[in-house]
This record gives sequence, C-alpha cells and structure tokens, in this order.
Amino acid sequence: VRLQVQNVEKPLYRGTFHCFQSIIKQESAFGLYKGIGSPMMGLTFINALVFGVQGNTLRALGKDTPLNQFIAGSAAGAIQCIICCPMELAKTRMQLQGTGEYKLKTKNYKNSLDCLIKIYQKEGLRGINRGMVSTFIRETPSFGFYFLTYDCMTRYLGCEAEDSYVIPKLLFSGGMSGIVSWLSTYPMDVIKSRLQADGVGGVTQYKGILDCVRKSYHEEGWRVFTRGLTSTLLRAFPVNAATFATVTVFLMYMKSEDNLPECEPGPVIHQPSSL
Repeated sequence: VRLQVQNVEKPLYRGTFHCFQSIIKQESAFGLYKGIGSPMMGLTFINALVFGVQGNTLRALGKDTPLNQFIAGSAAGAIQCIICCPMELAKTRMQLQGTGEYKLKTKNYKNSLDCLIKIYQKEGLRGINRGMVSTFIRETPSFGFYFLTYDCMTRYLGCEAEDSYVIPKLLFSGGMSGIVSWLSTYPMDVIKSRLQADGVGGVTQYKGILDCVRKSYHEEGWRVFTRGLTSTLLRAFPVNAATFATVTVFLMYMKSEDNLPECEPGPVIHQPSSL
C-alpha cells in the first residue's frame, strides 16, 4: 500500500526491501502490523464466503470444466466484495497512519473498527464503500483465474489423496494460483489503493477510476501500475499456498470420514479441487 500511494516527486521508499527496512527502523517491527485488525476481522468471513460460493456455483453449473471453474471463481470474487472493500479501506487508512513516525503525534484512528465508524460518521455508506467499483473489477476476474489455475495445477500434478507428496503439490498449486490471480488484475489494485487512500491528508486528487488512471499514468508513466508488485507476489505465494492446502486437506479428511457427503459433487476423490 505504501509503495502504491507514495508521492513520486518525494518518494519515501526505493523499493520493497527498502520499505521493509525503513518501517522497522522508523516505526519498529510493530509498524509492519499496522491495520492487522481489519484483515483478522474480515478474512475468516471472506474465505468462508469465497469457497462456499465457488463450490455451490460449480455444483449448480453441473460439470467441472475449466470454464465453469472460472465462472464459479468469478462469482465468488464478486460476492465477497461486500466484505472485502470496507475491510481493505480500513486496512489502507491504518497502514498510512503515522508513516515514518515511531510514536504517532496525531492519531486519527484508534483501530480498524474506529476507522470505519469515523468514516461512516463523516461520509456515510458511500464513504465506507469507497473503492467498491475498482474492488469489484479487480476481484471478479482475479478469483476466476485463482480457482482455474488451482484446478489446472492440481490436475497436472496429479494430486491424489493417497499420494505421499500431495501436501507439497497442493502448497505449490495454491501458491501459483495466488501469483496468477494477482498478476491478472494487479494494475486495478494500484488504482483501488489510490482511491481508498485519497483524501487522507485532507486533499482529494481523484474524481473516479478513469480520472485516477489518467492522472497516475500522466504523472508516473506505465510503471505506476506495477508499484508494490514484488511485495504483493512475495506475500501471495505463502498465503495462498496455506489457504488452498488447508481447505483441500480438510475437505479430503472430512470426506474420508464420511461426515460431509454433500461436499462431493462427483464420485472422484483424487481431484481435490473438485471438492
């Protein structure tokens, strides 16, 4: 977020690792965890919603094909925006608060919940949903590629329940799925971050998505749409590797115990992504 929204004329960070070092030096290690409350409140519901919608949509479509995987993933991505957008708004505002300060001189928000409450009091529902359209444009195709890549990877690697290397294969498939999904729509993530951070200092720069795209490109060139990509991909692989592997192993275990027969869309257990 800090790399995506920093002033190009007076940049605070030269890149991912310089940003990492600067935050620790200036704000201590706790600076790396600013805004953590928002993801902790929202990610549980987001993942439950995403995997639930994706699974049910795939079953409703009838056949487990690559196209249907993409459609089901896109549907899941679109629906979870209702939680994702406010969550990321609070996270962005909290992460930008007190940049470069060890002890905050002025603290606008006490925590993520306080941030959302104050935004709502000042701007109403429209303020809480700032960046909703850009989030929708980012998440819908992104989750389509997310589930499509995972399905293709697990099929290609032959992830069968009895395979002794199934866990490493699932981790690799999940990690690559995360990378592909972020690469597919990353420029829109930059725009979303800039829109949600707009007005933090009391000055509003952008009228909307197209205005943000035009001004960002005019001032910084096409490279602006890749700002923070390195840090995003470094995060994406382990996070999504753990997420997909955990969900798949849990469903495979529950299926083997015959506790959740309704989770099985077909007779084949060796294709975990079909769960």
